[in-house]
Amino acid sequence: MPKTVIPGERRRVVGEAVVRIMTRTGVEGASLRNLADETGLSIGSIRHYFESHDELVVFAMRELGRRIRQRVATRVARLPAGGLGSTDAVAELLAELLPLDRARSDDLAAWPAFTVAARAQPALREVAEEHREHLRCLVTGILEQAVQHGALPAGLNLGIESFRLSALLDGLTMQAVLHPQPMTPDLLVEVLRRNVHSLTTQTGS
Repeated sequence: MPKTVIPGERRRVVGEAVVRIMTRTGVEGASLRNLADETGLSIGSIRHYFESHDELVVFAMRELGRRIRQRVATRVARLPAGGLGSTDAVAELLAELLPLDRARSDDLAAWPAFTVAARAQPALREVAEEHREHLRCLVTGILEQAVQHGALPAGLNLGIESFRLSALLDGLTMQAVLHPQPMTPDLLVEVLRRNVHSLTTQTGS
């Protein structure tokens, strides 16, 4: 009996292959030929699910962005009452957005290549902006909960500080991807922890 092919599952498999290739060789490496070699599918089969290279890369990066954000959202949903009652708890939650282990490193390593490519390709730029805004909203929500639970001051300028932390997370991720030896997981966490703790002395305006 022939195996049933589920289109959504096949698209996901191809999308994950795109991310793996981008991590190794950049967006340019995600050619149909390389994807066929990576997935074991024919070029015709890949074209059946994606009409263009841009559509393929956009799909892959949207799925990757969703996975990165979902990792944090799942942690937030599992927090007990008052779970963000300390700056250390806030930092631990935000650390889900850093490449601290193999799974997170694999996910986040593709973003630098994607971001560079997005500067010249409008379709990719839209996805990059979309992901950045989603992440900033996620960070803002975490800070809001921390203020509500007393871990951070009530007068905190959430707009400014969420932007600052988002930029910090982007910078730490980029440094860790490009320079993994000095940027150890312990160092990444400590830099993040100190920055989150510094928010306790901030006030609005």
